[in-house]
Amino acid sequence: MTHVLADGSALDLRRSDSRGVELTSEVLRNALVVAAEEASIVVVRSAYSTFVVEGSDASAAILDKDGRLIAHSMATTLMNSMALSVAVPFLLADIPIESMRPGDVFATNDAYKGGVHTNDILIFKPIFVAGEVEYFSATLIHVSDIGGASAGGMASLATEIFAEGLQLPPVRIATAEGLETSIMRILALNSRTPEKVQGDVRALIAGASTAATRVQELIENYGEDGFAAGVRDYLAYTEVLTRAAIAELPSGTYRSDYTIDDDGVTDLSNHRVAVAVTIQDGEVELDFTGTDPQVAAAVNSSISQSLAAAVFAFRCFVDPTIPMNDGCLRVLKVNLPVGSLLNAQSPYPCGGRFLPAYAAMEAVLQALSDAVPERAIAASGILQPFSIAATTAPYWVHLAYEFGGVGARFGKDGPDATGVHFGLGRNSVPQVEPVEARCPLVVEEVEYIADSGGPGRWRGGLGTRTVFRLLADAYITTRGDRLATGPRGRDGGSPGVTGAFKKRTRAGEIVVLNSKVNNELFHEGECFIVETSGGGGIGNPVERLAAAVIDDVRAARVTVDGARRDYRVVVSDGDVDTAATTALRGGA
Repeated sequence: MTHVLADGSALDLRRSDSRGVELTSEVLRNALVVAAEEASIVVVRSAYSTFVVEGSDASAAILDKDGRLIAHSMATTLMNSMALSVAVPFLLADIPIESMRPGDVFATNDAYKGGVHTNDILIFKPIFVAGEVEYFSATLIHVSDIGGASAGGMASLATEIFAEGLQLPPVRIATAEGLETSIMRILALNSRTPEKVQGDVRALIAGASTAATRVQELIENYGEDGFAAGVRDYLAYTEVLTRAAIAELPSGTYRSDYTIDDDGVTDLSNHRVAVAVTIQDGEVELDFTGTDPQVAAAVNSSISQSLAAAVFAFRCFVDPTIPMNDGCLRVLKVNLPVGSLLNAQSPYPCGGRFLPAYAAMEAVLQALSDAVPERAIAASGILQPFSIAATTAPYWVHLAYEFGGVGARFGKDGPDATGVHFGLGRNSVPQVEPVEARCPLVVEEVEYIADSGGPGRWRGGLGTRTVFRLLADAYITTRGDRLATGPRGRDGGSPGVTGAFKKRTRAGEIVVLNSKVNNELFHEGECFIVETSGGGGIGNPVERLAAAVIDDVRAARVTVDGARRDYRVVVSDGDVDTAATTALRGGA
């Protein structure tokens, strides 16, 4: 169980303390992941917000006192674990570590200090070893509402962060004696759903406390020195694995970019995210120099979210069994220019952070697809978030996403309606029945959209159509993209079909909404329609096997007209008309 590090030193992954208790890297890894996973489950079962309870969208992580990521729960996404990691140094800059006491719990949602956006509250509980803070347990969820121009944190047309909700600097929110009532009252006073936000915070604290208890049990079991050495070796081993994976990638610099359709506020369009990926000497640099500057609209990202996107895209091209922790991050250099779309500064809004972050992810994926064509992926449809909310008190909010199709992979079609994502929990599309029970609406349709996957030798995944019929007046807020320009194809493949947000009036008229609207009034009986984009295709569509096309027709993924138009395959009586297809394909 010894491995050689880059500096030539030996790494022993099997240790024991004076009591003879053996601690291996794999044992420690699983124990820490279980601790974080239990914390996230506690949050889900204790939370009040529908999105958390029904979507199981809660994150938990174990960090050291410097903010280095040690482990996170299985449900935790990079979007959230990077936020928890990046926020620790900012927390300690505001609240000195020596002032922390057992039982203390801290909270923040400051997007410019490691946070995500105002509705995502980060909770930290220090873990003491021999009277000193050595580690933190941390939890994070999107609370139901924390003020701002629209319910649920969806101020799509915000021009500054103050319209997105209450900002909370790093503060002590609980002590060994209990909750800090003044902070809880501030949160409640700024929320349309005060009981829910207070319940969510209590759930976050319960989850962090659970993880902290489990870590303390591990320290007691393996000894202070044994646990610390185990963590150190575990992270170092992850670094070894990551460097070995990078060694298999071709050296060089690969460039790509991706654009955001619009920002919903200004006359600007096609906001560009650019990247140069350099692979050399066992390390990778992701340089986003050339990315467009931040804009006074909700299409900017905080640094933690952009970092998460870059790391996620890189990890898609290495061994998927490599643990996600600080050891993986040590081999990466990420440059996110200050004041760009990917590193916004106050007061530029960050609520639409996933738009530039997903563009960054896509740019890295495409650059690495050029580097390793046999692992290539076309562009994907992204999550399309929206909120449906009460127009007056008592307030209710349905906050959700729908997903687009995944881009085709080299040698494989793209999965339908899952999106490529690094920022969502176990089941972020809530089930129909609980939503209908909690909100005055009916989900009338959920279906795939035939022909929406980008045609190619390998087809992009399908987008979806979901129809909500309102049983009461409601405000609809949307924050979509890739609705004007479909996700790109590769190597001759076509882009995925664009999606849309629509209103169907009581008279049956269809009105197409802008991709980003704020508090659009829908009347009782009207329908809100969400259509998501399909994924891009890879390769010339004419090279797709006719048998694969007919399988798609039989599965209703491709229509008869689409088979002829996009793939030059003629379908007759449910099967391929071989002679007509050969003629249409030019004898190929």
